[in-house]
Amino acid sequence: MNKFSPLVQSLAESILISGIFFLIVYFFGPELVIRSLLFLSGIVFSIAFVIVYFSGRILIYRRLRELYVNINKYRKTDTVSQAKERADSAPQRLAPTSTGSWPLFEPGNVEEEMEFSQDVIGDINREVKVWAEERKEEVDRLKKLETYRKEYLGNVSHELKTPIFNIQGYVLTLLDGGLEDKTINRDYLQRAENSVERMIGIVDDLEAITQLESGQLELDIEKFDLNALTKEILKAEEMMATAKGIIFSQNNPEDKPIFVFADKFRIKQVLTNLLVNSIIYGKEYGETKLKFSDIGDQIRVEISDNGMGINEKHLPRLFERFYRVDKHRSREQGGTGLGLAIVKHILEAHHQTISVMSTEGVGSVFSFTLKKS
Repeated sequence: MNKFSPLVQSLAESILISGIFFLIVYFFGPELVIRSLLFLSGIVFSIAFVIVYFSGRILIYRRLRELYVNINKYRKTDTVSQAKERADSAPQRLAPTSTGSWPLFEPGNVEEEMEFSQDVIGDINREVKVWAEERKEEVDRLKKLETYRKEYLGNVSHELKTPIFNIQGYVLTLLDGGLEDKTINRDYLQRAENSVERMIGIVDDLEAITQLESGQLELDIEKFDLNALTKEILKAEEMMATAKGIIFSQNNPEDKPIFVFADKFRIKQVLTNLLVNSIIYGKEYGETKLKFSDIGDQIRVEISDNGMGINEKHLPRLFERFYRVDKHRSREQGGTGLGLAIVKHILEAHHQTISVMSTEGVGSVFSFTLKKS
């Protein structure tokens, strides 16, 4: 790429033109003209310089500057870090502003434009390459989002289809004469009610996760006793655990209060989801352990079980919406497939994260932190 300025290029081209003129006249011109050859060559040089410099400057470089300005104008995806990286290798006038955007110059101001860079072709080439890379990344991201959207819609329709078909079957049976049969009418109505409850649960979970992802859900942060909340949840799920012979244990034998700052209702959702999962996927006559650890200004909560565990290949997608490790068993238990996704988003709303360690056939450990009061 030619790195010379338009001025130097114009001088070189004008010297070349006047040199050619000089040689032609010197060898082929009349004697009278040859005597004033240097004067005529100077005139040719001046005319050539004016024509070459200003035509190139106005007709070519000005248009290139306009193209450069338009490229910068529509590059909306620049970040401050990307701008700084380009500034290291670009001319000083290309340095980004404090907001991370690149300075724009009016196409009509030729003086301002020509001082902008000596290598306008190189500048445009670099900008176009960067822009093309950004567009490629954006297209790839949109393709992933489209795939995710299709998968998400397919999952939603599949989850809702099962209870809807169940309700339809129960209602048709009742309409076909089952309503007068006292041995089945109440049972079928109860089954239809259960399917309606499952649909309501799916819709409620979808609404909650949408609010969490969009940031519309406002947390009600308060001080509360995490130990007392945990005992309340364990008592509520005791019947379900007893049915499988699972016992609960925790490392707080003195029953001391553990005060944290968080949204009590949302943290109750988190703990309930994790404890219910430990029961569903725990082995019969197994154990679910709760462990609280004081780590500086935070409380770490661990919920572990000695159940079936999770294969390593499932761990990266475990907190995705509707993702199920054991699809058949999850649906048999009436789960919506949204529980862990809701857990993840609730904790992210608290500026916390959840982690999982699991070994197939051994058990799983879910852990997260909360701000200590």
